[in-house]
Amino acid sequence: MIMLGLSAAGPLPAAGDQADNAKEAQPEPHRHFDGSQAVPAKLVQKVRDATQRFVDVNSASGAGYGPYLGCISGPDQGAMGVHYVNGDLVGDGEIDATKPEALIYEPTDQGMVLVGVEFIVDAATWLKKHSGPPVLEGQSFHYVGSPNRYNLAPFFELHVWAWRNNPQGAFVDWNTRVSCEGQ
Repeated sequence: MIMLGLSAAGPLPAAGDQADNAKEAQPEPHRHFDGSQAVPAKLVQKVRDATQRFVDVNSASGAGYGPYLGCISGPDQGAMGVHYVNGDLVGDGEIDATKPEALIYEPTDQGMVLVGVEFIVDAATWLKKHSGPPVLEGQSFHYVGSPNRYNLAPFFELHVWAWRNNPQGAFVDWNTRVSCEGQ
């Protein structure tokens, strides 16, 4: 699953100016049932720190990320959003919490809003050097076989909803608080 040559053809519309983007993209606090605020998982915080510079979608394009396949909506409810993929990172066979292979944006009336990331690694490449699926900061990757809806070779993936709270969990594929309606 090597997606090379993905790049945007020039600047993309951002969600207002940088200050508006950062304000709109702030994650909602995670709360316990008793109302107290939860500390985000270590991986969620690492991803937030590493991707803060990509709140403006134009920064993503400048760093080698480009849109892939359009907005992905869920089979029953929720969505993933628009994946901006860095083909070089997908093709390197490595995982690094500070270098996600895909940034995920929600299309809105105000522009693209960063909501999360996806870590992606080609299964065959990974399994040449490892005996099981990748694990990043204690989170196991999901295996996606082939054929699949993306028409890709088998791969391992892990979503991290670092910029949009997901009621189902920070590492679940589909987020009911993300929509493709704004495209």
